[in-house]
Amino acid sequence: MPARLRIADPDAVADAFASGDLRVLTKHFLAVLEHRAPGHSVEVRVPPYAAVQVIPGVRHTRGTPPAVIETDAATWVALATGELSWADAEAAGRVRASGERADLSPYLPLT
Repeated sequence: MPARLRIADPDAVADAFASGDLRVLTKHFLAVLEHRAPGHSVEVRVPPYAAVQVIPGVRHTRGTPPAVIETDAATWVALATGELSWADAEAAGRVRASGERADLSPYLPLT
């Protein structure tokens, strides 16, 4: 099955940064993460825009995945660009992460 998310064109990303379009940026950076850390052991959720399964390990097919990370779009973009560190986001309660491998710090930033 092909990926649902697509890495955005560089011009579209630049336009999204200029306009503050969190939907485009969220989906773009989730697609980049999916490309760089393929797998199905961790589900990264950024409501209401998208969710993606990443990182090698136990394959998740039904129900709640073994590891879940959830955050808001602004936090996700800040993490993806390196504006915010994983440790600082967790300490501030801006990221909810549970389960084994629910730490994206080895994969961030994505830019």
